[in-house]
Amino acid sequence: MGPVSLLVIGIIAVHCMRILVKCAHHFCRKLQKPFVDYGDAVMYGLEASPVAWLRTHSIWGRHLVSFFLIVTQLGFCCVYFVFLADNLKQVISAANGTTNDCHSNETVVLTPTMDSRLYILSLLPFIVLLVFIRNLKFLSIFSLLANIAMLVSLVMIYQYIVQGIPDPGRLPLVSGWKTYPLFFGTAIFAFEGIGVVLPLENKMKHPQHFPVILYVGMAIVSVLYVSLGALGYLRFGANIQASITLNLPNCWMYQSVKLLYSFGIFFTYALQFYVPAEIIVPCARSRVPERWALAVDLLLRTFLVCLTCVLAILIPRLDIVISLVGSVSSSALALIIPPLLEIFTYFQEGLHPVTVAKDILISLIGFVGFVVGTYEALEALVTTPASPSPVSNATGALVL
Repeated sequence: MGPVSLLVIGIIAVHCMRILVKCAHHFCRKLQKPFVDYGDAVMYGLEASPVAWLRTHSIWGRHLVSFFLIVTQLGFCCVYFVFLADNLKQVISAANGTTNDCHSNETVVLTPTMDSRLYILSLLPFIVLLVFIRNLKFLSIFSLLANIAMLVSLVMIYQYIVQGIPDPGRLPLVSGWKTYPLFFGTAIFAFEGIGVVLPLENKMKHPQHFPVILYVGMAIVSVLYVSLGALGYLRFGANIQASITLNLPNCWMYQSVKLLYSFGIFFTYALQFYVPAEIIVPCARSRVPERWALAVDLLLRTFLVCLTCVLAILIPRLDIVISLVGSVSSSALALIIPPLLEIFTYFQEGLHPVTVAKDILISLIGFVGFVVGTYEALEALVTTPASPSPVSNATGALVL
């Protein structure tokens, strides 16, 4: 059920990306603008709306997109805090008993160690220093290093999970229906990249090639998600943990994989943080004298990092954090807004009834996922223990 649903959600998400690009191109031609971002496209779409109230309040469309972008990206940052803490805790607790035997998932002895929340807190000063790097060119160097680290880790993870897969006949094909909303939030979280689609196209030397790049890139991502999720579930069974790395054996080779992946995630934090910082910081700097601008910039960055740290401490369950972020904000950006934007954009020019029905259906799917996924994630947060635990069959092995 998971791989099939993930594939369907991926196709819908990519289709919504194409809708956004098409609407942005429409407004570029209509308004003679070289570039239109997500917020601009929604604002211009509301200005073309048949509803007078929406036309007069079109600026709120831009604000709404900015709000969801901030929530989504800071949510990613919360996830990274939890991921780093979980992996570091596992590596350190198993350090004394780590062996060279990678055929067993057990260590000789697990050393008691501090709570995951304290690991999250201990990461705070290092991440604060990281986000003080404001130059995107320097961040791109870290991004390259992070990608290399995660690629090496991914290859090692694949070569482990394809070995010794037990008989899958004992595993259920479908999990309980209540786990599906959590899965939905996780899947949308995984595919939510719509906020960077227009900036990427704008930076391309040949923007006309963007559709091919989008489809090929998302196809590769989908294959990785589906294969890693399915193989991970087959390899580790129903008790699989929220991140595939946490299921690896505690031998030195795979402990290094956890550290290598953590290295990549650590530097990727700064890239995810860059988007909300670029929305919030310039607005704050413009309201203070120039001599205070740098201080306000650094203080605001510190505050935002501390905010993500506090939220990660309050919800130290990786699976719940991911599902909650995906349901609350990613579903709005990826599924709800783009189809409605297409209807508003082309309303005056006429849309085929099938296109209108398709757009309304996608938005309804996104809205239902938003409401039910958020409810289920909050219920899971309230009713389950705070300590990390195995996740449900529907969501396990999908993360990362």
